[in-house]
Amino acid sequence: MSSGDHYRSLSSRFSARAESERNVKFRAEWNYLATCYLRLAEQADRNQRTDIVYETPLKHRDASADSAPRPAHGDGHGKP
Repeated sequence: MSSGDHYRSLSSRFSARAESERNVKFRAEWNYLATCYLRLAEQADRNQRTDIVYETPLKHRDASADSAPRPAHGDGHGKP
């Protein structure tokens, strides 16, 4: 079962719960929750059709290393 189908199933259960609810405020909340899960199902369907590739960002050099003085010649130990 895809994520979208799972969310639609939950939405259906919430709608059924709303229909059997006597309290008007609770019925409205169950209906709202059902609507939210339908939107979530639609988003999950769109996400499933999208090919997302994650690329690990390059590590940035430490800024303090750039400001450190560098030797003009050789390895900095008096050797050319």
